[in-house]
This record gives sequence, C-alpha cells and structure tokens, in this order.
Amino acid sequence: MTTQTHDFTVIEGGTAPVRVEDMAPVARFSLRLREAHRAAVGQALGFDLPQRVGDVARAKARAALCLGPDEWLIHAPEAEAEAIAAAGAGAYAEAPHSLVEISDREISYAITGPAARELLTIACPRDLDRLATGRAVRTVFDTAQVVLWRDGEDAFRLDVWRSFAPHVRALLDAGQAELSAGF
Repeated sequence: MTTQTHDFTVIEGGTAPVRVEDMAPVARFSLRLREAHRAAVGQALGFDLPQRVGDVARAKARAALCLGPDEWLIHAPEAEAEAIAAAGAGAYAEAPHSLVEISDREISYAITGPAARELLTIACPRDLDRLATGRAVRTVFDTAQVVLWRDGEDAFRLDVWRSFAPHVRALLDAGQAELSAGF
C-alpha cells in the first residue's frame, strides 16, 4: 500500500468575500388560481399579482413572486399570516383559489458580498448575470429545489425546504471557506 502525504498550508484569519446568514422566519403562502381571478385575489391580498414568471410585486413588507402561469409565492412578516389567510378566505366566493400557508416548510439564507454570485455557482446551474435585481426564480441548488431571490448586485436570498437545508448549508459553508481561503 502506498501512502502519499502533502504539506498543506493552513490559512488562518482574513475576511470572507461572502457572508451566509440564516434569515428571520417569515409567513409564506403558496397561491394557485386561474388568470380570471388574479386581479380579485391580488386586490384582497393588497397588491397586483405579477403575470410574468420571475417578477416580484411588493406592497410594504409583503412580496408576491410569480413562479408559473398559475402559481405565486407570497412572503410577509409572520405577524401578517392570519390577515393574509383571512383576506384569501374573504375573496374565495368571488374568486376560487388555493392559498396554503407553507411558513414552516422552508427557511431562507441571505448570501451577500462581492463573491456571492461565485458562491452560488458551486451548485446552481442558472446564469446569475441574467437574473436582474428585484427578480426571483425557482431553480435547483445541487439536488435541492430552491427559490433564488436577487435583492441587489451582490445580495441574494435562497429559500430552501427544511429537509434539504442541512445539505444546502453544508455546501454553502464549504464554498464560503474555499472563497475565504482564496481558492
């Protein structure tokens, strides 16, 4: 048996060109409806639901992301969850739809810094240069389905199902360590 050893240099200190942080919990809802009911349900929820996949509509602290021709993801402060559910229920007779609270299904990571895009490319096949600030998309990170939001030039959010979160976080941490070490 052959044993090969390497004299690796340990790099200590320095600053990370990218930060990965757990974000505070938010109220999350999955909304499905027919196009004919989009305006009525949007009005009940407090904003115009965007039509184009990837577009985000905002009203105060609420956001609605169009994930597909009949699907939206709603984010809001946790304290507004009951009000959103009640607004959806109030609009149901006029505009049938499915509004399901999924707050506990996902967690979010904030990924910021000059190397944020580079970190995401370790496991995300999207061309991040084509994702404009203020937009979001459903994609994959390694084998996990995620929603990727672009909040600024070097600022992203990654919504991850809780069951995949340890795997995704381990990849992000490994990539962050490599970038911090200058690799």
